[in-house]
Amino acid sequence: MQVNELAHEGLKRAYSVTLPAGDIASSREKRLSEIAKTVSLPGFRPGKVPLSIVRQRYGTAVMGEVLEESVGNASRKVVSDRGLKPALQPKIEVTSFPDGGDLEFRMELEVLPDVPMPEFSGIELERLRAEPADEEVQKILETLATRNGELTDVSDARPAIKGEVMVCDFAGSVVPDLLTNGPALGAVPGIPGQAPRGWEIGLSGGLTSEIAAIGTDEALPYFDLRVSGTASEAGWVQVFLEGAKGIAAAPGDTQSLMFSTKLAGGSLPEGTQGKLGFNFYSLGQDSVDFLDMQREGFDVSAGRSTLAFTFPNQAEIGACRPFIYLHGMPAGVAVEFMLRIGPARLIAGTEEPALAPFAGGSANDMPIEVGGPGFIPGFTEQMEGMSVGDSRDIQVVFPLDYGSAELAGKRALFSITAKKLQQRVPRAIDDELAKTVGQADLVGLQAQVKEGLQREYDGMSRMRLKRALLDKLADQASFPVPEGMVDSEFSQIWQRVEADLKAGRLDSDDQGKDEATLRDEYRGIAQRRIRLGLLLSEIGRSNNIQVTPDELSGALRQEAMRYRGQEQQVIEFFRKNPEAMENLRAPIFEEKVVDFILELAKVAERQVQPEELSEA
Repeated sequence: MQVNELAHEGLKRAYSVTLPAGDIASSREKRLSEIAKTVSLPGFRPGKVPLSIVRQRYGTAVMGEVLEESVGNASRKVVSDRGLKPALQPKIEVTSFPDGGDLEFRMELEVLPDVPMPEFSGIELERLRAEPADEEVQKILETLATRNGELTDVSDARPAIKGEVMVCDFAGSVVPDLLTNGPALGAVPGIPGQAPRGWEIGLSGGLTSEIAAIGTDEALPYFDLRVSGTASEAGWVQVFLEGAKGIAAAPGDTQSLMFSTKLAGGSLPEGTQGKLGFNFYSLGQDSVDFLDMQREGFDVSAGRSTLAFTFPNQAEIGACRPFIYLHGMPAGVAVEFMLRIGPARLIAGTEEPALAPFAGGSANDMPIEVGGPGFIPGFTEQMEGMSVGDSRDIQVVFPLDYGSAELAGKRALFSITAKKLQQRVPRAIDDELAKTVGQADLVGLQAQVKEGLQREYDGMSRMRLKRALLDKLADQASFPVPEGMVDSEFSQIWQRVEADLKAGRLDSDDQGKDEATLRDEYRGIAQRRIRLGLLLSEIGRSNNIQVTPDELSGALRQEAMRYRGQEQQVIEFFRKNPEAMENLRAPIFEEKVVDFILELAKVAERQVQPEELSEA
């Protein structure tokens, strides 16, 4: 291998690398020989196919595999031999590869800069301290007294409000759905994030996706799919609502697909069309083979859509796979929109099937706190506003990890009748109240409340101190940063700025500024973030600061708890995705580095009122 340095300017490096033709040919023949030992072709016993036939059949594919492996190994050797620390993946361009000749490629990269260490003892900071006032403690005690008060009947006819108790009769039934995961549970935010369990998202070249958020609307789940980039061809986005094996189907079947979509940010490029449809498959012994598709147009912004499909009379049809399809985005046009995708549902025929009551789904005279915890997510919130004598249908989705496997992830409908409304009369703030919430006496309860407030104030103080420290570090850091890293960071920032611009959510500080000014300011923010990130990383590395497995496991548990009902799916997602796990590790590492610096810096303390902590 021959290597020539072409550029060495600042953090940029470029090399010309030549791999001898003999090495390429040797690697190709070795790989073909390996294939020949196991390949099976008609007319030959396994492993007995002549090498000349293997070369003819697989030569082109093997050459591509060999070239990719050879270039990868060579580029890694260039980096290793020269002790380079790449900021990003090197850019590779094959410049010459004549038939039977040497392979030449150009390799461009940016390296990480040398990061000088600040003089930590010269950093002067101020830590603000605040203590809870007796009035604040008393206010929380009064809330506890109300929450744990005795229930008394409400005599006047009025709607129920959050925190009151409604005595009800209810009967629940599972809503029939042919989809495995019609409610779209299991989505995990991130870039690209994780689609709902069993769903699949596909994009045309030049486009990227992000699960920007998940949530519920009227107790039904949704996820926000952000799509951005520039389509390199006619752009499209496809969301399959079922796994690759599909759903059982037969020729001539009629099925109705119900789906919920709306634009939650940005706008669709002119010419974009929405289609709902099905792919049809034949079922072999060990395979599922595509046969045909059927599509019908729908209004992406309509909210909920229902379309009935009668399947083709093709005898081979054994399975179908429903999808939503956005297409017609012009090539070369910038794309930036966010689509809120709600639950889907698929039923046989066009008539609503009968509901299916389930064991344990009914009760009489059941006291339920309106808007309170301890019930199926989304159930009690929908009781708000009911009056005694009212009846209401409440639709919910059981969590994926629900105790009953027959109900986990299923949509259910509860018919509920309100029979009696009760409210809590605050109890006395005394030792008995303390015992109710797990404390020995009132003194212990007061101390617990005060400790909780103190933790809150200390957290706010920490945020202010950290921000001041980062400002000091940023003022001292003047080393160059890789432009590629800045470009990537700025791109992510700017995508959100553009979405806010289109949606009219621009920050008040940015309103009235032209695009050039905004771009310049946000690029400066991107540079600051990258520079601080490199500085903190080097401080941690040089001082052997590490994140322990226990710390990472704790962060994973906390992250999973944010997605009630989907904890196990979130944990599995992070464990299978190292990049996502790194997103959990990075904040812990940063906090440990900050702690290290604060130990060495000069930090003065000043007592303030709690209100001052919350000031910007």
